[in-house]
Amino acid sequence: MIENEVKKKEKKNENLLIDLCECFVFLCATNLSILLSICLPCLLKAASKKDETEEAQKEVEMALLALSNIKYYFIERELYLKEITEIIEHHQKHRNLTHLAYQSAWKFLNYQFFVDNSLEDTVANELHFVGEAARELEELTRNVDWNRKKGEEGGKETKEEFILIRWVETIAIYFLRCKLENEEFIGLLSSIVQVYRAAKDNHSVISNLCISSLRNAAERRVVRIEDLFKGGAVEAVLEEIQRQTLNEGRTNECFKFFMNVSRKLKEKNKDEREEEERKATKRKIFEKMEEEGYEDIIISFHETLKIFNRRYYYGLSLKISDYFVNV
Repeated sequence: MIENEVKKKEKKNENLLIDLCECFVFLCATNLSILLSICLPCLLKAASKKDETEEAQKEVEMALLALSNIKYYFIERELYLKEITEIIEHHQKHRNLTHLAYQSAWKFLNYQFFVDNSLEDTVANELHFVGEAARELEELTRNVDWNRKKGEEGGKETKEEFILIRWVETIAIYFLRCKLENEEFIGLLSSIVQVYRAAKDNHSVISNLCISSLRNAAERRVVRIEDLFKGGAVEAVLEEIQRQTLNEGRTNECFKFFMNVSRKLKEKNKDEREEEERKATKRKIFEKMEEEGYEDIIISFHETLKIFNRRYYYGLSLKISDYFVNV
């Protein structure tokens, strides 16, 4: 149907073509190559509309939502980068997109960043993803009814919860690939911790994703130990590992986080001032862990490390000392 519509020389139905491209992307996201050259420009054109009527906003939102479904698929920059950059920059100036539309634009771009690391300068420095993500998290966290009982609204997430989940997923993807330092990391980590604390007692999906994002951040060399500490990540994961309802998946994430914290604290800096800062941070983290009885918690899991490693395939050290912080 898409090919037939494109072949028409007269009376092309643009709205029908957009609808067909959206359906195709939602249904065939893993097999896009055959029609990508048609669907991508069609959806980007639909998403670029500046009309702010409610109907036009819904059309833009649906086009961007469809684009965000294109995952881990390498696309030549010429096919999308100029258009998606303009969409994001226009919103940053005029705030014309819905929360879902804006998040979808970022999700699409971050999936491309996942397969093309050279996009990081655009994502981080030109479009300021880290600061924008922190701002969106904070606003959405205020709008979610965290006291809503699980059985309400048919057990489904509200729209705000749905968008929040997508943001935390997108941030987790960004942390997996980022290599550039960013002075806004502390603010973003703080926002993730804020979401985690709001969600931990009644929204396991969101709180799980927050812990995974913090673990991804800890794995990146570019995210400094000072960022993790000042952003509240260390304290939040300490809270998580002490929870009585902790499951195996979250335990594994917590272990990976602390293993990377320990690794970062063992890396000495040549710069004397930075080395003094590292030692001061190390002392603070040690004291916080000691206060929370961290070593006893880690030792209690010692016998299960091999099980976690087998079940989750990789990543954990079997040396218990690799999770400790010594001063």
